[in-house]
Amino acid sequence: MFILNGALYGAWAARIPSLQQNFDLSPGDLGLLLLLLAGGAIAAFPISGSLSDRFGPKAVTLVCALIYCPALVMIGYSPSIPLLACSIFLFGAGHGAMDVAMNGWAAEVERWYGRSIMSSFHALFSLGAGIGAGVGAIAAWEAISYSHQFAFFALLLAPLIWFANVPWKSTNPLEQSGADKPKGPRLALPRGALLVVAFVAFSCSVGEGAMADWSAVFLRSVINASEGQAALGFTVFSVTMVAMRFAGDRLITRFGPVNTLRFCGTAALIGSTLTATATTLSMTYLGLALMGVGYSIVFPLVFSRAANSKQLSPGVAIASVATFGYGGLLLGPPMVGFIAEVSSLRFSFGLFVLLALVVIAGAAAFGRGERETRTRETQMTSSN
Repeated sequence: MFILNGALYGAWAARIPSLQQNFDLSPGDLGLLLLLLAGGAIAAFPISGSLSDRFGPKAVTLVCALIYCPALVMIGYSPSIPLLACSIFLFGAGHGAMDVAMNGWAAEVERWYGRSIMSSFHALFSLGAGIGAGVGAIAAWEAISYSHQFAFFALLLAPLIWFANVPWKSTNPLEQSGADKPKGPRLALPRGALLVVAFVAFSCSVGEGAMADWSAVFLRSVINASEGQAALGFTVFSVTMVAMRFAGDRLITRFGPVNTLRFCGTAALIGSTLTATATTLSMTYLGLALMGVGYSIVFPLVFSRAANSKQLSPGVAIASVATFGYGGLLLGPPMVGFIAEVSSLRFSFGLFVLLALVVIAGAAAFGRGERETRTRETQMTSSN
């Protein structure tokens, strides 16, 4: 399901220029459509979280996938801008709802395994996104229409939904131990330690979102790199992020979530400092690589911590921190642009230094979730 979610999104992202050309969209029009996609995702977060708590995240994940695949096809065959807008909103809602549900399911699987595996799930999402983007790039190169590509790709990936329909019973320790479930509204803002977790998610997502839009621009305009060298910058960032996510579970198991998050925050701090002060291409690449390492494991830790929150039910907690995460992805690029407008692009990259400090300072809040989980597991063992 993580591969499916990432692959569909990567396929969409790779063909945005083709879609823009087909409908003759101005940059402002395209921006509004992308805002609709993000709005659909954010609107779906609390609904998905509530349904996951009620029916189980596995069932909600599969239903969301059944909506997500056709939504991509609808985008491809939308004949007018109003229908395209509706399709994009539905696609964003399917993506966001599935994101919450599948992370809730992954947290249950992680709890059942008794060790960290969330980082590997997120690595597979990144791998899926790379595959989807690669297929989209090949289709664009071969002048294959995005409508045909979306339909073929969705049909190709749809069997994964059947493959993922495995027998699964909720492993929520509160349910198994007979304890009362956390009570609260379906839509809730994080509070206490979970609010710190949400701010860590926001800080990471601001940097991650800005890298996609501004890393090449920074290399081109500040470092005076060629277009090819500039394009390679985000590749360096992405490759180190995926590689680190595959190694992340071993680090978390060995050193614990708090120490691992502090390591990530420190890597992001050093990387962002190097990037913001870089004068050479190699120094900038090194800074971007360290930022990829720094941002890589934060979201897996965030979702694992939220799923084990004592304040809110798992679905609602994941939805609440996901809202902060997507908020950061939305705000990151314009924040960098605004700061660069009033100062300079190099100065605006100093923002990532401050955000890395937030990650380091907020790491302590992730230890509470670990202790809560151990307490629940002890209660389960005693009751059994």
